Amino acid sequence: MSKSTDKVAVGLSGGVDSAVAAHLLLEEGWSVTGIFMKNWDEDDGTEYCTATADYEDAQRIADRLKIDLIPINFAAEYWDLVFADFLAEYEAGRTPNPDVLCNRHIKFNMFVEYAKSLEMNLVATGHYAKGVRDNDCFHLLRPIDRSKDQTYFLQAVERSRFSNVLFPLADLKKSEVRRIARELRLHIYDKKDSTGICFIGERRFQDFLARYVAKRPGEIQTSDGTVIGEHQGLAYYTLGQRKGIGIGGLRDAREAPWYVVAKRFEENVLLVSQDENDLLSRELEADTINWLVDEPLAFRTLGGMTRYRQEPQSCEIALDNGTMEVTFQQPQRAVTPGQYIALYQDDLCLGGAKINHVRDAKVV
Repeated sequence: MSKSTDKVAVGLSGGVDSAVAAHLLLEEGWSVTGIFMKNWDEDDGTEYCTATADYEDAQRIADRLKIDLIPINFAAEYWDLVFADFLAEYEAGRTPNPDVLCNRHIKFNMFVEYAKSLEMNLVATGHYAKGVRDNDCFHLLRPIDRSKDQTYFLQAVERSRFSNVLFPLADLKKSEVRRIARELRLHIYDKKDSTGICFIGERRFQDFLARYVAKRPGEIQTSDGTVIGEHQGLAYYTLGQRKGIGIGGLRDAREAPWYVVAKRFEENVLLVSQDENDLLSRELEADTINWLVDEPLAFRTLGGMTRYRQEPQSCEIALDNGTMEVTFQQPQRAVTPGQYIALYQDDLCLGGAKINHVRDAKVV
């Protein structure tokens, strides 16, 4: 890499992280161009998707940093590669993770290819992750700020796609990023972090999903088969959920919250329990494996994350004909089919896989 000849395309989202990432690259002497990716079209007459406001913020940031900003619309690709899978997974009773697929298919695929078409050798994002190159071999590591670690969402990206990627925020904490933005007088220095899924925004999840996935009511049962209510459709619930189940005020029920502990898809039954232990499991099966290291089985001491912001939990893996079996040392809570497991040795992210079955949940 040469700062004198290589051009960097920075994914400028309109948020504080990507803005500071662009600034840091400029400070290091790189030639920087901002790219604003629009991944969702506001075609429903609402203001839930913030793409227009985010683009205006991104343009103000680019103006302040004195760099060009190029908008690109990936909405069609996002629909085909991310949103279609999102709907299919919910219709099958699983809980998908579109952020993982967005990174794999859009930000580190379509974006990378688009940058190449503009003769930009490198791309950079505001992700909290660390990339290390050793003899032309890329390694993905956890960042300094563990509370913002986004390697969980990056584990499904093909390793080759990281070859020309920079992560400028690797060694900064979020508080430092906001301080830098404030000192630069960037108007978004205190802008709220985006949460959730861009195409859902602040609206109720069930209201949004109902536009695409038909409601299919069925029985809500306890672990002993007692029917205690009716659900609206298995797609509208996720494991570990305790609010919005619709079974409050049951006569003779002990005063304890109810949890969604399993879905019986073939019977269209939602299982609930007042015992949180029914959410615990130690074994899972996963597929769609993606490795970010050459010899994954050479790593003996592994940690696994089954959700964002979880600390890696000690586990062992076994590979068999394209599937991965994971056994945790300690029981894990609400491991959810459709989500991903990311694997680590210390700070090194080894890769990950999509969870398709939880083997030893207490209630099945």
